[in-house]
Amino acid sequence: MQIDLLVINVHVFNVYMKRFITGNVAVLDGRFLYVGARGEEAFEAKEVLAGNGRHLIPALIDIHLHIESSMITPATFSHGIIQNGVTTVVSEPHEMANVFGLEGVQEMIRASEGCAADILYAIPSSVPATPLETTGGSIEIADIDKLLQDERVVCLGEIMNSVDVLRDPDCKTNQILNHIRTNYPHLVIEGHTPKKLVDLELARFMFAGVDSDHTEQEVDSMLDRMRNGMFVEIQEKAMRPDIMRILIEEDVADLFCFITDDVMADSFVKDGHLNHLVRKAIAMGMSPERAIYCTTYTPAQRMRLHDRGAVAPNKLADFVLLSDLNTFQIDVVYKRGRCVYDAKHVVKQERIEGQFPSHFYQSVKLSPLQEDDFSVAVGVAGDQARAGDVENGIHKCRVMEVSNGTTTTKELHCDVEVQDGVLQWERSEGLGLVATFERYGRNGNRAYGLITGSTIKRGAIATTYSHDNHNLLVVGHNAADMALAANTVIADQGGFCVVADGHVLAHVPLPVGGILSEEPLDTFGLAVKRLREAMESLGYEHYNPIMSISTHSLPVSPALKLTDLGLIDVHAGTIVPLLVES
Repeated sequence: MQIDLLVINVHVFNVYMKRFITGNVAVLDGRFLYVGARGEEAFEAKEVLAGNGRHLIPALIDIHLHIESSMITPATFSHGIIQNGVTTVVSEPHEMANVFGLEGVQEMIRASEGCAADILYAIPSSVPATPLETTGGSIEIADIDKLLQDERVVCLGEIMNSVDVLRDPDCKTNQILNHIRTNYPHLVIEGHTPKKLVDLELARFMFAGVDSDHTEQEVDSMLDRMRNGMFVEIQEKAMRPDIMRILIEEDVADLFCFITDDVMADSFVKDGHLNHLVRKAIAMGMSPERAIYCTTYTPAQRMRLHDRGAVAPNKLADFVLLSDLNTFQIDVVYKRGRCVYDAKHVVKQERIEGQFPSHFYQSVKLSPLQEDDFSVAVGVAGDQARAGDVENGIHKCRVMEVSNGTTTTKELHCDVEVQDGVLQWERSEGLGLVATFERYGRNGNRAYGLITGSTIKRGAIATTYSHDNHNLLVVGHNAADMALAANTVIADQGGFCVVADGHVLAHVPLPVGGILSEEPLDTFGLAVKRLREAMESLGYEHYNPIMSISTHSLPVSPALKLTDLGLIDVHAGTIVPLLVES
């Protein structure tokens, strides 16, 4: 029988038996034809690949990530994941949707055409995430209907605003959920389920149609989710010993999978992608078989991608050959029966320009800022949430406390001096200023807050990569450095800039929508590494300072955040004043 490819003498991972079985693998027309003992005596192959006793597994599948989190284009992202054994991803482009709405999603899908990896898409369901921010675009029910006509769209992206889902039957998110349940009852719905949602509140959230979670986990709340049939997607920050013990010891392999969610470009280059989590799981005591099962078969089943995730007849011939199972050493990667990566012959990626429409490169509509723009007036003019004049003297203010190990923050109350109606924040030891400026030319909003904790201790950082609204966010300890950082980002049409003592230490332009670069992954990864080092040199103490600062403006992530409308009490879902009392 004539076939395209025959792989001989390999240990094949059988997802149905959850173990390796020695044999041969035949491929025809991009799909697996046969797995078993028959070999060259039964097949006439155009290509014969000697397995030499290596391990053959299904290619990895990542069902929850955001390409924009790596700040690179789909083509660059595909190049990166392929060499890490990942051939299928489900990306939710809610960052680009917040900048350009429906067009942003459509252009991300279009930019994925021709990529070696299969880049499938989730429809952003929470754009904007809350009514408490200004974005460049939105996703409405009519947009969802349009996107669902594309076969590359496979699910509704993470439902983020759990507060409104539970308390406001008429909110936009509930309207979307009702529309999906009525018109697309079999569509997968992804969730952003805060760990505080347990028992009856969890049941109500699931009753609304949300049946997955990918957020930070605690043992009790994770078990509550699993007992109720909620599918749990484990990202790296959830891979703590107590969580891993449950995933290893309990019979829950069909209730979870590993996902990356957000991977910074420097980590991408240094550590890898989903394969990094497989290696880590094995190192933490999980059997290679379970780690592979939960990065291939279970994610495929969750997304109803029944044509992949297994090495079996009629499944897509997406597979990886490993020379070392325990260290997950990748030798070659095949996509639809064609070699797309060979560790012995790595193909260098070239820079690709102009992958998006021209106006995607002109999305930051802000004039240069001055030092006075970081002067914080309080009272009737400067803080509309309060009434009356503010007397000179010491006043208690709300402060956002940043902590290492998490992107959530805490609300502190600290004493700060007010003089002639202006907050003397530069005189406050241990406190910095956080400011945000609406950058789409819609309303010119700006808002201010105070910040402390594991953030910078001097200088300034500015960025338009600020979840999810992607307005200009600036953190700093003096107005001059903050203005320089902000204006560098404005001139770059988006990006990051780190400044100290009047000098730019690092800046990374992100000209596509203010959130993406078209640089090759290796080049861009080095730039991000330098950016991270510059942030750390100013005293930022965080496992991921880039993601930490980027979520200061995320009003669905506890507890105190800042948008262009003001300080947000996330648990209450309300705007709160900077001054606690006058």
